[in-house]
Amino acid sequence: MSLFRNPSDQPLWKDEFSVFTADERYVTRRQFTKFLSLASLGMFAGNLWILAKTFFVKTPEFPSTVVAELGEIPVGGVKLFTYPAPQDHCILVRTGDDKYVAYSQKCTHLSCAVYYSAQQGRLECPCHQGYFSIKDGSVLQGPPPRPLPRIVLERDAGKLVAKGVKVGEHG
Repeated sequence: MSLFRNPSDQPLWKDEFSVFTADERYVTRRQFTKFLSLASLGMFAGNLWILAKTFFVKTPEFPSTVVAELGEIPVGGVKLFTYPAPQDHCILVRTGDDKYVAYSQKCTHLSCAVYYSAQQGRLECPCHQGYFSIKDGSVLQGPPPRPLPRIVLERDAGKLVAKGVKVGEHG
């Protein structure tokens, strides 16, 4: 058996397989349908995964941690602490005789450490001149896309206790 029908004809494999690049650019309906079906199945599976995570993943419970004694910090003073984990650095500022606020010390732009500027009355990120309101942690100026996460503080027997973290919320 020969690979040629007639000696003057082309080989059989050239009839079966296209070697012309112009023909390879086109997608058949079957290939297109297969691609759309697999992509749709992938999207459906991804949405099921997200749905399952919302039902089965619990919101984190934050520990109660004493961060300072009442009156320990002077008005306009600052105390640094870690909450809820040792790698999460926070800043506590006494803004008035009976007012304290605490925020994550990590800038929401590129995670540089923010510090309190008492002269300006704001939290400042020195990396890219991002400024945050001391009242609610909202962005005043610069590239940070979100407000600073606020640490929920409660008073308990003359102590300030951190009870949780509010992310992306004011007040």
